[in-house]
Amino acid sequence: MRRITWWLFSTVAALVLLFSYRTSTGSPALAGAATTTISEPATTGASPSPTASAGTTTSPTTSGTGAAPTTSSSTTSTSTAAKTYTGSVAATRWGDVQVTITVANGKITDVAVPVYPSENGRDQEINAYALPVLRQETLTAQSAGIDTVSGATVTSNGYLESLQSALDAAHLS
Repeated sequence: MRRITWWLFSTVAALVLLFSYRTSTGSPALAGAATTTISEPATTGASPSPTASAGTTTSPTTSGTGAAPTTSSSTTSTSTAAKTYTGSVAATRWGDVQVTITVANGKITDVAVPVYPSENGRDQEINAYALPVLRQETLTAQSAGIDTVSGATVTSNGYLESLQSALDAAHLS
C-alpha cells in the first residue's frame, strides 16, 4: 500500500510540473514595434548592429485582431537603374517579418529586413545571427530558393514568405 501511495504521489507531482512548464518567457512582438534594418553581413567575432530604416513606411490599420502594419508593394526609385521592392509583412509566431530588395539590371543587389522580431533578448540574439546569413544566401542564390537557418526556423520561414512577395513584385523568379 505504501508503494502505491508513493508512486501515485510522484506521478501527480510530475504531471503538475510538466503542465506548468513554460517554453518561452517573451510574448510575440507587437505589430510595428520593430523598425530596424540589418543590411550588412556579419563579420567574424562581431554581430551586426541594427540601423534605423529611412525608406520604410508603415501605418497601423485596425482590423478584427488588432493593429497591423500595412505597406505598399509599389516600387521606389533609388537611382535610374536600381529599384526597391518591399515584400508583404509575414506574420510569424514570434513577430512580423518584412523584406525589402533592391534590384538593378535584373539582379538583386541589396536585401534589407526593416521588420523582424526583436521583442526580447533571445529574439535579438537569434536574428543578429540569422538575418545576415539569410541576406547573404539571397544575394548568392538571386532567388527565394535558399535554406532556412537552423535555430531560426520561424524567422526564416517569414523571411522567405516576404522575400517571395518582393520577388513577385519585381517580376523575378
